[in-house]
Amino acid sequence: MIVRMTRVRVAGPRVLLDRTLGVLQDAAVVHVTRPALPETGIGPYDRERRSLRRILEDDETALRLLGAGLPLPRRGVPELSLPRAAALARRTRRRAERIARAISDLEDERVVLLRYQEFVSAFRPLLESELAWPDGRAFYVVLRAGARRAVQRLREHLEVTVDGQVEVLSRPLASGETAVLILSSAEAGVRVAQLLGAARVQELPAPEGLGETSLLRALPRLPLRLEEVARAITAREAERRSLRDAVLDDLESLRAWLHDRLLIVDARGQAHAGRHLFVIEGWMPESELSRLAALVLRELGPDVMVEAVVTETSGRSDAAVELANPPLFRPFEVITRMLPLPRYGTIDPTPVVAVFFPMFVGLMLGDVGMGLLVAALAVTLRLRSKPRSTLRAVSSMAGACAAFAVVFGLLFGELFGDLGSRVFGMRPLGFDRQNAIVPFLALSVAIGVVHVLLGLTLAVVNAWRTGHRREAVGRGVAASMVALTVLAVLAAVRLIPRALFTPAVVALLVAFPCLVLLEGVLAVIDLLSNFGQILSYARIMALGTASLMLAVVANRMVGAMGSALIGVLFALLFHVVNFVIGLFSPTIHALRLHYVEFFGRFFSAGGTAYRPLSHWHPSYPGS
Repeated sequence: MIVRMTRVRVAGPRVLLDRTLGVLQDAAVVHVTRPALPETGIGPYDRERRSLRRILEDDETALRLLGAGLPLPRRGVPELSLPRAAALARRTRRRAERIARAISDLEDERVVLLRYQEFVSAFRPLLESELAWPDGRAFYVVLRAGARRAVQRLREHLEVTVDGQVEVLSRPLASGETAVLILSSAEAGVRVAQLLGAARVQELPAPEGLGETSLLRALPRLPLRLEEVARAITAREAERRSLRDAVLDDLESLRAWLHDRLLIVDARGQAHAGRHLFVIEGWMPESELSRLAALVLRELGPDVMVEAVVTETSGRSDAAVELANPPLFRPFEVITRMLPLPRYGTIDPTPVVAVFFPMFVGLMLGDVGMGLLVAALAVTLRLRSKPRSTLRAVSSMAGACAAFAVVFGLLFGELFGDLGSRVFGMRPLGFDRQNAIVPFLALSVAIGVVHVLLGLTLAVVNAWRTGHRREAVGRGVAASMVALTVLAVLAAVRLIPRALFTPAVVALLVAFPCLVLLEGVLAVIDLLSNFGQILSYARIMALGTASLMLAVVANRMVGAMGSALIGVLFALLFHVVNFVIGLFSPTIHALRLHYVEFFGRFFSAGGTAYRPLSHWHPSYPGS
């Protein structure tokens, strides 16, 4: 449901404005809006806002570079003055950036050195022999993965060019690349270098950190340099930890204080203030008004006044909207919040969604085995989710869908299709939907009638609440005509007493001109669309039957593939596919039945989310 709101006004001496905003921030109940007063307020605070944001950027960047993460914010005013805290944040950011750059450079160098080490390991015996070969030249090349044919072509070109004064050796590397070592005489080395340049094959240069331009002379220092880089990285990490331990408390306190101060500055921009007085207005839950008044009186004294300026808010579409449902229904607010919030004074559909959505999904699945798999998935999601998170809400919704799937599975006698009846002797407690297609279709359409009529009834209530009494009466007549039509059809097919047919038709004939007078000619088209939308609920039967047939086909594969093992594997594959389809298709169609057929009758979007002035938290909107 939508929490009942009241518009509150807080007024007092101008000198108490900031203290009042601080008290309101502690109370965390007032959604501050601009009062309907002349624009002679305090004026913009862009300079202060920019200054605070600049300090906050330094602070949060420093925390991120120091690996501090985002724990729960520390409250209270920073122990340092704001200028000194700003200087600390700026200085820490610069130092943390220098450390991070140094570590990044060292890590990059280590990656390069390890690559060279792999090359050296591949040719270690030859390279050690080459060190005692004063007249020779060596070229080191690494070819990309899949270039082994290029090695053969390179060998052939070199042998032709230098007339046998060269030897080409290659080794595969763990990365998939190919290491190539080219050994040549000093005389042939010039022509080999020219050929490599013409072929655009780049020789592997010596690593920069080894202090040598020749890879051959640099190789002996490779292990030593790797040890030096590792020690340097360890030292830099220790420096970062030391810096974090020294400034963490101050930076976290400063971060929370800056966020809170920015919220105060934004709220101050919404206030109206003259030379001597200020006025703050906003929306808050009606039940919290007395607590706020007592808190303001205790903290600020009688100089600051709190009063309700709008007590009857049913017709106020500008009021902030807060949804509050019982714990059983609360997870289904995720479905409602996927659309813009309903306007204040209209209807929150969450309780109805909490009943019909899992019912639709469970009816389309309608299988004990599928329900148990969905229940296992729901438990897994719940264990991996945090309280009040979207994933936790999804796990709760999945659990409700699983419960309905198991119940309908027992009514239909299904356990992974007809496996339950074939192996365990299950019998349907209601009817077998594999053979009773018409009853299943009738059940789906009957649920559609209830759902659409409920939507029309809520439309009547919604129009009456918002003061559109003529529209409410017209919607009521339309809902009555749908119910009368269904009654007449049931009487015609003798599902209810035949005697009700004539009164229902007469009532329809009387209601038709009333509907046209109240709603106009277009109401007739809208009335006819109701019946089309009721028939669209037949998709529940279609999807449920399709899922059942796929499970039956999977079970019959066991004895139809010749090999029992192959049959079981194909059956498992089909059941997995059926389960994946069962997760998505019923969910999508259940959402469509709500958003189009149900919400379209009464849902009035466009509400302003209730966001009271409060203390900052990492999950605060906009953070």
